[in-house]
Amino acid sequence: MNQMTNVKADRPAPMLRVDNLTHRVRLETDTLTILQGVSLEINRGESVAIVGRSGSGKTTLLGLLAGLDTPSDGTVELDGAMISQLSEDERAKLRAHRVGFVFQSFQLLPALSALENVMLPLELAGSEAPEDRARELLERVGLGERLNHSPRQLSGGEQQRVAIARAFASDPAILFADEPTGNLDNRTGQSVSDLLMELNREQGTTLVMVTHDEHLAARCSRQFHIEAGVLTEPSAVEELTH
Repeated sequence: MNQMTNVKADRPAPMLRVDNLTHRVRLETDTLTILQGVSLEINRGESVAIVGRSGSGKTTLLGLLAGLDTPSDGTVELDGAMISQLSEDERAKLRAHRVGFVFQSFQLLPALSALENVMLPLELAGSEAPEDRARELLERVGLGERLNHSPRQLSGGEQQRVAIARAFASDPAILFADEPTGNLDNRTGQSVSDLLMELNREQGTTLVMVTHDEHLAARCSRQFHIEAGVLTEPSAVEELTH
């Protein structure tokens, strides 16, 4: 018993620990349960895919894991911080320094160039030489010649590359991606997913991704399935039954 306790104590703390997470939305005449009793641990450096049908609760779960919303019940611990108990300002500060995001709709600021979009989070975080870092990342994603183009002058794939460069700009401890290839054709989506996985490996970031793309999900080290707000890990269940 003591040996087991010591082994557990020696294990590094997970990047993300979720315990009995439940999320409800009050309607006029009823209460809708979107997530029910979700518990999981994600280790540092892992890549994890959350797969589910539209309306299954996967995007709501991602928002709770990233501290964009607070749960009805349960806790979310992100990189040692109990974010489900932090104020909105405290969560925003944590996200600015520790979290990166890639969205299906790119979420680039239309009035800014590609370079300025990547520089913005660096400037907000008070980073030194933000322009140098932004240029380096845009060159890494193949847009070294498109630095001064606005989002409307870029293709969808190019916009998502800018978004990926922006997400990695501040060296986040964890990156959340919500359908990162959802608005792209198959060929462009494959290219973008290659880039996302390559950068994730290079920087050792923990990746948590919501996707309907089974091929992209299969590239992650673990997969979870969510249906009607309930999360399961099929691979773990299969291992126990064999």
